[in-house]
Amino acid sequence: MVRVGVDEKLSGELLVDFPHGAEIVRVPRKAGGVVDVDFWILPFARKDAQETFSHLRGVRVVQSMMAGVDWIAPWLPRDVVLCDGRGIHDISASEWVLAAILASLKRFPLYRDLQLRQEWKGQAAERGGFLNEGGVQVGQYKVLGDDLAGKTVLIVGYGSIGAAIEVRLLPFGVKILRVARNARPEPEVFAVSELKRLLPEADVVVAIVPLTTETTGLIGAAEIGLMKRGALLVNAARGPVVVTEALVEALEQHRIRAAVDVTDPEPLPVGHPLWLAPNCLITPHVGGSTPEFIHRAFRFGAEQVRRFMAGEPLENVVSDAGY
Repeated sequence: MVRVGVDEKLSGELLVDFPHGAEIVRVPRKAGGVVDVDFWILPFARKDAQETFSHLRGVRVVQSMMAGVDWIAPWLPRDVVLCDGRGIHDISASEWVLAAILASLKRFPLYRDLQLRQEWKGQAAERGGFLNEGGVQVGQYKVLGDDLAGKTVLIVGYGSIGAAIEVRLLPFGVKILRVARNARPEPEVFAVSELKRLLPEADVVVAIVPLTTETTGLIGAAEIGLMKRGALLVNAARGPVVVTEALVEALEQHRIRAAVDVTDPEPLPVGHPLWLAPNCLITPHVGGSTPEFIHRAFRFGAEQVRRFMAGEPLENVVSDAGY
């Protein structure tokens, strides 16, 4: 018998795939005493997770349903196996990235603002913005958006979500550049040490790396300064991967555009300059939050419990690298 700890309010519908022989233990959100658990399925990004863990006894495996575990690793004892949710977010996160790219290139945030003001101004352009720039179209028509076709997209963090992003982008006729911690031959993936060389080639830069000591501040003033004027920076990773002050400065100077699902600090406080920075689309860390996601997550959790009970190797075991 394996005791599997889950949130006390978890729907029974999400437990139907768990193997026979697994005893489901509902862990109170405000545990007063000790709860015996062998395998703990950690609630989603719960701020009280560390406090809850202090009331658990016998935990051998902690399974996170989030791709990033930077919020767990600092307090989890090293003798407890930690598994992340790599692969669970591939669909929802990659779809968010695709939507963010298209919305930004087609200027949907600008036109939504005009709609809210009930202004029909298809020829509206910010002074110093990226609309109506010089080119062969001058005197003929005004540029009101961009095509994704023909763009070069640099995926910084070519893991399972990065690969899913590529699959969704390829039908648009883009060129893909890939960066990961280590270089790989097939498909061609460059080492992160090549990032500065590749940045000037990209029209769109997508950050989808885990947050580690190595990736904190990975994209700062120097990296942003290497990007093309008008290039789009998409942060679907963690806020601290991009240096906020450098991003705000570049946006205010109309050097680049941005679409971010994560910020630093997070939540982004009222009055923070990023809120009103030009050419910036912000969503409140919702990229992975869809109804289908939770079903994928607990099917994966059930399979992990089955593996644990059968003595098979677990998937997604987090290494010393932090992922």
